[in-house]
Amino acid sequence: MQIDFLGMQAFLAIVEQGGFQQAAAHLCLSQTAVSHRIRKLEASLGVTLLARTTRDVTLTDAGRALLPRVRSAMREFELSYDALRQHSKTAPQWLAFGCLPTLAAHRIAPALARFRELHPAIAVRVFDNSIQEIAELTHAETTLFGISVATANPYNLAVDPFADEPFVLVCRPDHPLAKRRAVRWDQLKGETLIRISLPAGNSTAIDDALGQRRLPLRWAYESQHTAVALSFVREGLGLTVVPALSVGAGDGLVARPLLQPSIARRLAVLTRRGAVLSGPAQVLRDLLVAALCAGLPPQDDEPDE
Repeated sequence: MQIDFLGMQAFLAIVEQGGFQQAAAHLCLSQTAVSHRIRKLEASLGVTLLARTTRDVTLTDAGRALLPRVRSAMREFELSYDALRQHSKTAPQWLAFGCLPTLAAHRIAPALARFRELHPAIAVRVFDNSIQEIAELTHAETTLFGISVATANPYNLAVDPFADEPFVLVCRPDHPLAKRRAVRWDQLKGETLIRISLPAGNSTAIDDALGQRRLPLRWAYESQHTAVALSFVREGLGLTVVPALSVGAGDGLVARPLLQPSIARRLAVLTRRGAVLSGPAQVLRDLLVAALCAGLPPQDDEPDE
């Protein structure tokens, strides 16, 4: 059932202002528009609410029965409207951005803490989603920007690369490869490996870079998410290969550079083309980029023999 709010507003104005002309002036409408609203309301209810004469307007029995209910409903609406308006004045500002889970899990908290010091009145919402979802959220203006990977996107978003994040080997501290500064891919032959498939996209990047050299590797397990693969490593099921920033100091694992070949993914900030970030949004963007760049490992050109 549709509620004819405009009709009830006109009905109440006519009664309280004393006529159609006065109601029209009160509502900043033409008298014709007010008459149209009343006719529409009466037609939807199937009753006559106002008895019109050349001199005055009086309520019918149906109009008298409806009047207190309309007054009560309009009063409740006004109170709700005022409450919402006051809430909008006192509610915290929200700043939303997207970020890959592998980056958000360990690296962005210090940047958020610094942002809170600079802008304590602004609340922050983080969408830790997949590459595709971050692009969708940025395109839909749900987020102001996204921290993701510099890949082609269907929304023609602006892509601003800021760092190359290498893939690293992750093992337990008691594994022999943990003693090396860096590891070659061919040293992984015979090791039990844990593969990370979609939605992360890591396996595709590795396969493309290795080509035929991937064939001798033994991928004994596969997971869909980096956190699951790391838990497998902690349990001693095998080794895994992940982007470097995926591994945190509290994970209890060892990350070593992988060489020959070195494989990396390019990190980037996604924004809508032509969009200009507000001052606080730009500050947050810069803090996040700086924190992620600072967390990248130094390059090791030579593996231990």
